[in-house]
Amino acid sequence: MKIRAVIFDIYATLLQVGTPPAQADELWQKLFQDLFQTGPSLSRLEFSIACNRAIMLRHNSAKARGIPFPEILWPSIVRELLSGFAKLNPAQQEEFIYRQIQIGRTIGPMPGAAETLRWLAGKKCVLGIASNAQAYTLRELDTALQTEGCGWKMFDPELCYLSYQHGFSKPDPHGFQMLRMRLESRDINPNETLMVGDRLDNDVIPARLQGFQTWHLKAESPEGQSGLWDKLRTYLVRSV
Repeated sequence: MKIRAVIFDIYATLLQVGTPPAQADELWQKLFQDLFQTGPSLSRLEFSIACNRAIMLRHNSAKARGIPFPEILWPSIVRELLSGFAKLNPAQQEEFIYRQIQIGRTIGPMPGAAETLRWLAGKKCVLGIASNAQAYTLRELDTALQTEGCGWKMFDPELCYLSYQHGFSKPDPHGFQMLRMRLESRDINPNETLMVGDRLDNDVIPARLQGFQTWHLKAESPEGQSGLWDKLRTYLVRSV
């Protein structure tokens, strides 16, 4: 079946996630000096522990309300833990969160991803996203892909499921059902759509249940359609 649309996960699929930068503690101090003109009230470790606790409480509350795979809004977590955050203007809040996230990890494009995206765009293939993500994810993705001549604008916004916008996360089937309906409104059938992701539980299985073709982005996988970006590119050349 010819592929007319490709939907991508983000983390560990389009973007590789690495360890924190070596100067993370210094960057943490500088972040607070730049945005609050004072030192941090919590160390990086203390902040991380407090965030995990706040997220767990929100998840438990949402599950009690019948949401099996809940999502949180990261700014609300930060606002709860840092009293001065609410006093920042919206641009400063966005900058704080983006820099805070970058202190905790390094981000870059997955090898082969940008080349394949450019090729697909040249073939007029519809590109979308299905990812557990926060608002800062869009800036991370755009920044990383722009280093290789790509960017967020390559993806159709109507075909992007980003969990923070909906309050539930993969593998909840509703996100894939939403994408299926929007694809069908363009006369693109599920079996003409390929979902690409690194996880069987979050990406491959729920997408397949909606009738999508799937690609498991792993070097070794029990899946028939699987492999890293070079193998995926070869498959797409035959299928798009």
